[in-house]
Amino acid sequence: MNGITQLETIIKPRCRLSSVPAHTRSRLKSSRTHKNNIHVLTAAQGHSSTSADVRVCRLEVKELTPENFRPFGQVVGPSDDGKEFDEEDAQLVLDQGIPRFYVMRLPRRGMSFDRITYHAKVTQCLGSLGLQPWYMAVGAPSGSVEDWPRPEQLHAFRIPPGKFIKLHEGTWHAGPLFEGEDSMAFYNLELADTNVVDHNTHDYKDDNLMFVLEE
Repeated sequence: MNGITQLETIIKPRCRLSSVPAHTRSRLKSSRTHKNNIHVLTAAQGHSSTSADVRVCRLEVKELTPENFRPFGQVVGPSDDGKEFDEEDAQLVLDQGIPRFYVMRLPRRGMSFDRITYHAKVTQCLGSLGLQPWYMAVGAPSGSVEDWPRPEQLHAFRIPPGKFIKLHEGTWHAGPLFEGEDSMAFYNLELADTNVVDHNTHDYKDDNLMFVLEE
């Protein structure tokens, strides 16, 4: 536990909060300026009748390494044929049900999220079939829906082509997120009933809060 605490301190995210009036926002979208290649947030005109402002937290995206992802799971890349199983391979927990390995196709949802989920009974492996990078926001396992990750406890990562991530049991996650493509295909290893009986979610809309990933 001490090792995880120290590592989380090292990779403490940059999370800047700002407010967008709910009556002027239906969604936020990320655009990239041609001049300096910086993501800029723009508010789309909406018709919400709620009076509360929505706080927007911008999470800085980090490059993925085994060290900075360790509190949340593993990073797995190519290995030579014939290499024996070791600690660099995905350490899987699939003994509480029937494993399900499948390809899921996701539509583009942009680089923002307002819900986060964890699975308590299983590790989860996710990887893209394409050649484009994709993104995940994660929080360390807390063991309880009531102990959902606060903004300063969330971290965002860019997953490059050719690598996949294994999430520890209980790791909070939002994604896969991506932009550019209309849809992307991901291989997913979990249990057959994970999304039915082990889908534990916190809705940040209840806190008038949403997150946007920035590179």
